Amino acid sequence: MAMQEIKGEDYSVQYDPNSVTFYFQGELSLGSPPEYAPIAQLLEDVLNQAPSTINLNLKQLEFLNSSGISMLSKFAINVRKKKTTEVVVMGSTEIPWQEKSLANLQKLLPTLQLQLE
Repeated sequence: MAMQEIKGEDYSVQYDPNSVTFYFQGELSLGSPPEYAPIAQLLEDVLNQAPSTINLNLKQLEFLNSSGISMLSKFAINVRKKKTTEVVVMGSTEIPWQEKSLANLQKLLPTLQLQLE
């Protein structure tokens, strides 16, 4: 699988299959859950390949609205159901929303490793 990218006006989500890492950048504020479907589908496609670890690098994601947080929450729940994949979330303490919102993902997926820098 080659590097994949989902791009919008203010954001990009890149998937690097070599490191099984998603790179989220910019401001992700799509209008509704259906608009997040391509990103959610890519996350699910990778999860269905049952890698040992999936990395979500959010260090350059300045903003994520409630629909985006909902998408990540559903992904965390799906990972928990599978029980085969670890998730590492990398965030930045310099971006105000990340500390609180990303910590909430750990409540849904207790095995999630949160790395804030």
